Amino acid sequence: MTDFDDFVPHRNLADINLSRRDLTGANFAGANLLGADLTGAVLSGANLIGAYLIGANPSGANMSGANMSGANMSGALLLCANMSGANLTGALLLFANLSGANLTGANLTDAYLGGTDLTGANLTEANLSGANLTSADLTGANLTGANLTGANLDLVHGYSPD
Repeated sequence: MTDFDDFVPHRNLADINLSRRDLTGANFAGANLLGADLTGAVLSGANLIGAYLIGANPSGANMSGANMSGANMSGALLLCANMSGANLTGALLLFANLSGANLTGANLTDAYLGGTDLTGANLTEANLSGANLTSADLTGANLTGANLTGANLDLVHGYSPD
């Protein structure tokens, strides 16, 4: 069994299977997790700054409080993932699937969510200031108390500003 507490940042972990592993506080800064299977993994408080999670599958993962600022999660499957309180500042989530995800209190300032599926996502008190949500699907999403100041909502589905 690998000890993930000692991960060296910027490692190539493409296509690795870490499903259902407890990776609390692990350091994946700048790591290549392209296509990684993180289904049901616990990544609470993990450092994923600038990590590449393109096409990764962290569905059902607990990523609460994780720092994913500047991470590239384009095309990732984040179905029902718990990302409450996570830092996603400047993250790239182009065409990612976050349906049913919990993003309560998450910081998505200046994040790019173009074409992202956020159906049924919980964005209560999330900070989406300056975020680009062009063509995102917000059908059934909970945006209670969310900060959308300066967000690009062009062609957004399932949401109309009051």
